[in-house]
Amino acid sequence: MKPMSALQSTVLLTAVSLFSQGVRFIYQVFLSRIVGAEVMGLFHLVMPVMSVFMSLTAVGFTVACSQMSARYKALGNHKAAAQTVRTCVMGFLCAFGIVALIVAPLSDAISVHLLGDARSRLGLLLLLPCVLLTGLENIHKHFFYGSDNVRPPAFTEICEQLIRTGTVLGLLWYFLPQNPERTVGLIVCGMICCEVFSSVTLTLLYRRSMGRAPAGEGADPEVLRSNVLRIALPIGWTSLLGNLMGAWTSILIPQRLVRAGADVSTAMSAFGVMSGMTMPLLSLPTAFISAMGLVLLPKLAQAAALGRPELARRRANKALTATAWLILPAASLMAVLAPPLGRLLFRESTAGTYAGPLALGVVLTCFESVLIVCLNGLGKQTLTARNGLICGAVQLFLTWWRMAIPGVGLWGYVEALLISTVLGVWLNWRTLKKAIGIKPMWFEWLVGPGLSALLSGLCANLLYPLLLGTGLEEAPALASTFLFGLLLYLCAMVAQGLFTRGSFKKTLAL
Repeated sequence: MKPMSALQSTVLLTAVSLFSQGVRFIYQVFLSRIVGAEVMGLFHLVMPVMSVFMSLTAVGFTVACSQMSARYKALGNHKAAAQTVRTCVMGFLCAFGIVALIVAPLSDAISVHLLGDARSRLGLLLLLPCVLLTGLENIHKHFFYGSDNVRPPAFTEICEQLIRTGTVLGLLWYFLPQNPERTVGLIVCGMICCEVFSSVTLTLLYRRSMGRAPAGEGADPEVLRSNVLRIALPIGWTSLLGNLMGAWTSILIPQRLVRAGADVSTAMSAFGVMSGMTMPLLSLPTAFISAMGLVLLPKLAQAAALGRPELARRRANKALTATAWLILPAASLMAVLAPPLGRLLFRESTAGTYAGPLALGVVLTCFESVLIVCLNGLGKQTLTARNGLICGAVQLFLTWWRMAIPGVGLWGYVEALLISTVLGVWLNWRTLKKAIGIKPMWFEWLVGPGLSALLSGLCANLLYPLLLGTGLEEAPALASTFLFGLLLYLCAMVAQGLFTRGSFKKTLAL
């Protein structure tokens, strides 16, 4: 099958990511309606633990698999790429075995003393098989990404989202009502079912794609293991530290709200609304960023392997330009439309609270994510680990300090998010600048798209209440406002000379 270009891969993965994000969002809407805010808070108390488990076991090996597959592909050594996959799988299985042997007997203590809610124990135990299947899936998925073959993971991603949505909602429909602990357990059981499909499918597709005897001279096993660990350990530790701090922050939010005067149920419900309703709503436009990152990392790894810093600079510039052009208008419009959209979809009056500052946080997080992908692709995992540790510590401290103050509440979390992401963007930008000598393109990245997005958001803020005042229903008013804002943004970008014939296609061609 003919390989896809970087542009084609990005477009395909973006389409798949948009579809998956849409299905995931619909799933979140129905899930929140079925189980309620308190169970959503309990579920989102458990889910950061899965991120911690994945950091301990799989994240480093998936990035190593993607980077080294891309390097060996650039050198034409497919046998070494197959050896890389086997090494990463064995490393993951060893790490998972250690984690499972520790977590399973200590699950009760972890749920009570670390998570702060004994009702999280069943979900915590069921996460273990979910992590095992997800790790195997991700290693094979990232082999395909590193090999510039995005069709198999794109196919499985679509099927996975549909299976997860159907299975989870079906289990809840059949078994509810249950107590909150069992309800969370049912949700995780549905996740396990979809991971069974994904892990088995990708393993079979990988074996079929490699054939019986991959071409190339292979790699020395000792050198290969050393190279895998050199990449996996810093990435894993970075992810672990970040996810530990993220999990701790999630655990702190309801606890600090209680400290500020809220009762336990109200605190968990407020946490559920923000994490299960507001943030998924604001994160809808980020589908492109995750898709681009999957293509960008192996491309930068190839540039580093070939010793071409100018190619790495060009690709990083294009990635940051595309991020600004797409995320800034989406965040500006969502900051205006998220509150009414949240009320319409979730039937929750507080959904969309703090939409403006949280939308800015999403923008900063997207830029930070792209910079981290660039650094990881260039082999600067240790430096991203340092930067992540600093930012995570700042966010954790500010969340702990500000949220316990009476009258501050969730605004303290918003403050912590904004300050830590600003710091993260600055630290990672400075590191990337030193690595490849990249220079800022202020007009293309911030001034032009920023002014266009600001104009679009302000006009949307005026148009939406006017449409409601004419008697238009809420749903068509939201859709009309969004389309008008998007069109206005495009016109403003054309007027500034940023959007020209073929400019966007050229930008996406990493």
